[in-house]
Amino acid sequence: MADQSSFDVVSQVDMQEVKNAVEQTLKEIRQRFDFKDSKTDLTLKEKEKELVVVSDDEYKLTAVLEIMKTKFVKRHVSLKALIYGTVEQALGGTVRQTITLQSGIAADKAKLISQAIRDGKFKAQPQIQGEQVRIQSKSKDELQAVMAFLKQKDFGIDLQFINYR
Repeated sequence: MADQSSFDVVSQVDMQEVKNAVEQTLKEIRQRFDFKDSKTDLTLKEKEKELVVVSDDEYKLTAVLEIMKTKFVKRHVSLKALIYGTVEQALGGTVRQTITLQSGIAADKAKLISQAIRDGKFKAQPQIQGEQVRIQSKSKDELQAVMAFLKQKDFGIDLQFINYR
């Protein structure tokens, strides 16, 4: 048995679930009476990890976002993974909003996570590795205590724990 146990803290989104939620949102928009004859559209750009919402006015744009949020929650996609851009005017009298999907932990958030672990006086060593944080300890119980501690904290991003060994 290894003398060191570890796990990784990451922030990622299941793109297949996002795709499914977007398709369900589009299906509901097409069926609703209040969106009849409107120029409402929702586009997923997978490579850029962006959603682009276009609608006739801000009221309908807000309604589309609410539908989308409910579909995301039902598909277990965290709403913390969505970074909303500003609402801007588009062609043909429509409005557009770009929503970026969070992937990876930014350097400043990773520093906050590792500092919180150090301040918590755990016998575990956090180590920032690119867009994830690896936590190592000799005790698996200590790692589980760190996981519980991180679940209680709010860092403003969605956290997952992977590679628990």
